[in-house]
Amino acid sequence: MRHPSSTPSPEFLAQVDRNPTPVSCKATDYAAGRMIAPHAHAKGQLIYAVHGVMMVSAGEGRWIVPPTRGIWMPAGLPHAIRCIGEVRMRSIYVQPDAAPHLPAHSQAVGISPLLRELIQAASEIDAGYVDNSRDGRVMRLLLDELHALPVLPLHLPQPADPRLRRICSRLLAAPHDATTLGDWARRLAVDAKTLQRLFARQTGMTFGKWRQQARLLHGLERLACGDKVVDVALALGYDSPSAFATMFKRQFGLAPSEFFR
Repeated sequence: MRHPSSTPSPEFLAQVDRNPTPVSCKATDYAAGRMIAPHAHAKGQLIYAVHGVMMVSAGEGRWIVPPTRGIWMPAGLPHAIRCIGEVRMRSIYVQPDAAPHLPAHSQAVGISPLLRELIQAASEIDAGYVDNSRDGRVMRLLLDELHALPVLPLHLPQPADPRLRRICSRLLAAPHDATTLGDWARRLAVDAKTLQRLFARQTGMTFGKWRQQARLLHGLERLACGDKVVDVALALGYDSPSAFATMFKRQFGLAPSEFFR
């Protein structure tokens, strides 16, 4: 099934980038399945949805983003977004010189209850707010909270080597695939140790860790769509729902049934 796709208009991007305030917020609602084509901003962006789940892709990888999480996207990095269900997005844009210590690379971050409320408040603040005002103080506090964002393990780095990309494409299409690294080495006519070194160098993970992360992120997407834990576990190749739940909690700190609350 093809989903509707759109690219932010030059007017929209210019409006965001021209705003002279250090921090601003833009509220945008999207229908289920909406695809936002690759684009970039001259400002840093916290991609966050108060409702719905997103799949965010950038050059460094892809992330599943539920309402308890956000993605920090540095200025100038092209990224694309797919909406899983209806999404009410609230983007925070930050002038690079207003927060030089924010990360220079994209990453998944936790959204605290305080930051969530600040984002909600910021979405109702006019773009031309005065710095020495109640609105200005809300925005400064929001900026302070951005510096305290906890980094989360929701990232799936993408390798550049064509052999690894073939492996990773297969695992993304069929996360239950149990083909071993040795099997892949024979299939690709390359030494298994060479593949191990390439995985470590280009993704920072072992083959097994990358496959596990791919399965968990795929599981997150299916859970976000309302699938039952038992169905997700079996579709991902786990022997039982409890085995999937154990791995899920070890990685994300919460059981699958708790993650989207």
